[in-house]
Amino acid sequence: MKSIMTRTPHESSVSFSRRHFNWIIARVEGTASSTEDEEILGPAFTASDAYTEQPPPPRTAVARIRSALTAAFSGRPARLVVLGPRVVGTLYGPRRGNVRFSFQRDPRDSPALVIELEIKTGSLVKEMASGIVRVALECERKDGKVRLVEERQWRAYCNGRKCGLAVRRDCGAGDTRVVRAVEPVTMGAGVLPAEEEEGEVMYMRARFERVVGSKDSEAFYMINPDGKGGGAELSIYFLRV
Repeated sequence: MKSIMTRTPHESSVSFSRRHFNWIIARVEGTASSTEDEEILGPAFTASDAYTEQPPPPRTAVARIRSALTAAFSGRPARLVVLGPRVVGTLYGPRRGNVRFSFQRDPRDSPALVIELEIKTGSLVKEMASGIVRVALECERKDGKVRLVEERQWRAYCNGRKCGLAVRRDCGAGDTRVVRAVEPVTMGAGVLPAEEEEGEVMYMRARFERVVGSKDSEAFYMINPDGKGGGAELSIYFLRV
């Protein structure tokens, strides 16, 4: 557990998206101007920022049916797909609601893991704008038959401060809507338009390196967009103690 918690190669540089988070904070506080909106997001904001890639071709109906049949006959739900060493991670939530993390093996896949924390999205965004953030999720060691990331509930800590609980959720319609809206985004932060009663949804999306220390410890380190190995401003640790 010590080695995975003290990993530091990615934690030496400033935030790649700090100006985006500062803009989001201004949106939350009602101080952002239209000029700032255009500077950060461009004149026609479509829920993505500068780090984008060409959207993948849509999956055909045949591909969807084949995927569903494969999951059905294998007896393994799609949401339990094994994550690889590199995953796509999305942090999102209504500005005054709880924040969620989702991880996908591929941008076109449904989230394999969705975690909701008892932390307000706006509060975590402000924390990230000020520097490096480490989120630790701890659960009790029981019989050890359940995979660590498949545990249902954890105690949550943010930069060493206890912040309530975190729970694993099934991927719902709202989660699917968010990940589909930001599917073309490789790395960036922004705000999705309001839908229904939830209001605007803030998000941050990036690629993460997944490191498995043991059956009782895993970590996800955000990968810097320039590929130079510096600036893992967000790290998420799963621990069974």
